[in-house]
Amino acid sequence: MILTDAGPLVALFDRADKAHGRCVETLKKIDEPIATTVPILTEAFHLLGSASAGAAALMEFITEGGLQVIFLDDDALVRSFDLMVQYADAPMDFADASLVAAAENLSLQKVFTIDRRDFDIYRIRRGHRRIAFDII
Repeated sequence: MILTDAGPLVALFDRADKAHGRCVETLKKIDEPIATTVPILTEAFHLLGSASAGAAALMEFITEGGLQVIFLDDDALVRSFDLMVQYADAPMDFADASLVAAAENLSLQKVFTIDRRDFDIYRIRRGHRRIAFDII
């Protein structure tokens, strides 16, 4: 499973986005399920505009099973807050923190993002180790 950031979701469903073509081509090459968190969806719908054709297309994509949605339990919520404090100088927003927490909880390492700068910095906790994301 590959975690998906808001940037690719916006680009996939907004043809005017400068990364639209690149994200469409990347999605065609992905051969495993993609998933995201509720905070990422909130960000994507905000950026698309709730009444836009892009938002409607994203809704349809989700309801037809194209994107799995990960809900944060209490532990993931607290971990997200801890990550925001840990990466305060980056700074890390709640949506990105939710992806890192999901990666830790589900033992995932791949992320589909346009935001390489931040995801090059973030690390996934695996026991005593901290590992980098594989950026798609």
